[in-house]
Amino acid sequence: MGTATQSMWAWDNPVPPSQDARGRGYAPAAPGPLAAFADEQGLTRVHLAAPWAADEGPVGAWFAEAAAALGARHLAVDALGGDPGWLDEPALAATWAGAALRSADGRLDGIQLDVEPWTLPGWRDDRDDGVRRWLAVLDATRAVVPSALTLGADAPWWLVNVPAPDEGGSVLDAVLRRVDRVVVVAFSDHADGDDGIVALARPSVETARAAGVPWTIGVETDTPDVAGGAQYTFHDEGAAVLEREADRVARAFGAPGCVCVEHHRAWRALLEASPV
Repeated sequence: MGTATQSMWAWDNPVPPSQDARGRGYAPAAPGPLAAFADEQGLTRVHLAAPWAADEGPVGAWFAEAAAALGARHLAVDALGGDPGWLDEPALAATWAGAALRSADGRLDGIQLDVEPWTLPGWRDDRDDGVRRWLAVLDATRAVVPSALTLGADAPWWLVNVPAPDEGGSVLDAVLRRVDRVVVVAFSDHADGDDGIVALARPSVETARAAGVPWTIGVETDTPDVAGGAQYTFHDEGAAVLEREADRVARAFGAPGCVCVEHHRAWRALLEASPV
């Protein structure tokens, strides 16, 4: 357990696909084990994957129970989601968020959006259009998030270098005008150096700080195949290196607890708590 890694994404659920098409069949994501793991790792926040129609069916029941179990251990819980189809119809993001809010019944602290237009073919052809559609998703979701809750977004480190269409500053600036929290995704398997987490994330962190928006820095623990290369993940380095490098990141920014781990299932494997 370290003090630098205090939040994580949790994408999997324990429901068998035979019971619910949205099921992932990952037993350690059951409410009790999930909450215990988060507590053991010293986390303060979990981005918990909310399915479509999170107020219905076995996976919906799991989401409500998991949010309650995490909250009982005094962890902040965000409903996590992001479907590429929302970029074509932003109102769907609002519908998803509304169902997650109903399912959790007051146990959520926020909504966390992981919508990634830069992974789609259209990004190369018309980046500005992709940005506009992404911002429209943020706006549509913002409209249904109660004022007592936060809206967060995952944003890759390089968005600070991309000009925003139709408004001043970078795409990151445009995002920060719409959200209450941001995870700066800076996948690398080391903290220092020109291609390390600190150098990648620093411009975005400084921009978020200037905007007064709370931030964390996302790191990866999944396989190199999933991450896009061994240099982007701690999968091959192991848990001790993850903690060491996360601590260096936290000290570099003077921000204990600023590292967010991608993701529950892969991190468990890294810690040899259970198989992937």
